[in-house]
Amino acid sequence: MTDRGVGKVLRDRNAGLYLSGVVVSGFGTTAMWLVGGVWVKSLTGSDALAALTVFTMWAPVLAGPALGALADRLPRRPLLVALGLVMAALLPVLTLLDSADRVWLLFAVLFVYGICGTVHGAAEAALVPQVVGHRLLGDFNGLRLTADEGMKLLAPLVGAGLFARFGGASVALLDAVTFALAAGIFALLRVPGEPPERERIRGGAGEFAGMREGWRRLREAPAPRVLVAAGAAVMFLAGLNGAVIYAVAGDVLGHAPTYVGVLYAVQGAGSVLSGLAAGPLLRRMPERVFTAAGVALFALGAGVRALPYDAVALAGSAAIGAGLPCVLIAALTAVQREVPNAALGRAAATANTLVFVPNALALALGSALVAFVDVRVLLPVLTVAGLAVALLLVAGAGTRAVAGAGAGAAARAGRG
Repeated sequence: MTDRGVGKVLRDRNAGLYLSGVVVSGFGTTAMWLVGGVWVKSLTGSDALAALTVFTMWAPVLAGPALGALADRLPRRPLLVALGLVMAALLPVLTLLDSADRVWLLFAVLFVYGICGTVHGAAEAALVPQVVGHRLLGDFNGLRLTADEGMKLLAPLVGAGLFARFGGASVALLDAVTFALAAGIFALLRVPGEPPERERIRGGAGEFAGMREGWRRLREAPAPRVLVAAGAAVMFLAGLNGAVIYAVAGDVLGHAPTYVGVLYAVQGAGSVLSGLAAGPLLRRMPERVFTAAGVALFALGAGVRALPYDAVALAGSAAIGAGLPCVLIAALTAVQREVPNAALGRAAATANTLVFVPNALALALGSALVAFVDVRVLLPVLTVAGLAVALLLVAGAGTRAVAGAGAGAAARAGRG
């Protein structure tokens, strides 16, 4: 889909650099995200421990409001650079992981990975309105997610191939290199109008003030509040779905754990299409309806993966990849549009906490459920729950439309 907004974003120097950094860093992160679980599975033989690798990376979002305050306290562009360099220095430690007894080392590194990722995400979200302006937020966020999620087209296959040929350490080193390259790209950004330090630290009362400010900003903004709540519900379901992915590959489809890389690659293809279409669609339809369509697509995609057919599972992965970005793009765009820049780091991190903590909890729950509940039963239940969320969003959009029409009629009558 060609759109003037997308073209304008792509022609902007800052936007181009930013998206390049996302592509480079996202390639290494996606490869490492997949290989972490495969690595643990190959060393321990445990599906539960493999699922917990993803939970470990997501767990730091529990502290999102406090960590996000750093994005409002520190200059954001240098913060992005520093975080990339920290991970580039840390990941080579995983070359020491060569037995099940040292699996704890991977979990420790992934936990730090999650901390840096939480701060990085808050700083990125706060920089975007300064880079492209509010009018193009939907287009930019769609392209940003396309660049990030699009790495699922290639990175999982490269990661799985490197792991099979050279072992997990090779993927860790690849990820370290991509972090270093991304840090160099972010260093080239020119950020206009960065708020002075005294404006960004509202109240100066420490991390708890940052947490309170993030919560308050979201509570006072109706559109972000609803979309973030919907995102939380859907990401809980997505966490359960992600926790059973190894069981889908092995128990349902009868493949080796590395087949998960194929499923994620197809999911990335769906995300690419969804991200490209997000900006134009958000300008042409109510954001609740856009979000509901994404929820329904995800729910149906998850459910069909209970069927023992490769083609159906791949189609389901594409649907999941297309549906989930709609929810995340709509929520993030609403937060960036309605929250002032001085508090945007805290508000964005708080929104991420509300959205992704359910995901992390569901990953932990799913890693336990997969040992007791047949995945062929669990996935259809996810479908029913997801479709219920979509219906609630559509019903809410209809109610708001009727209320708006009524208010407009009353105003016209008053003028008459």
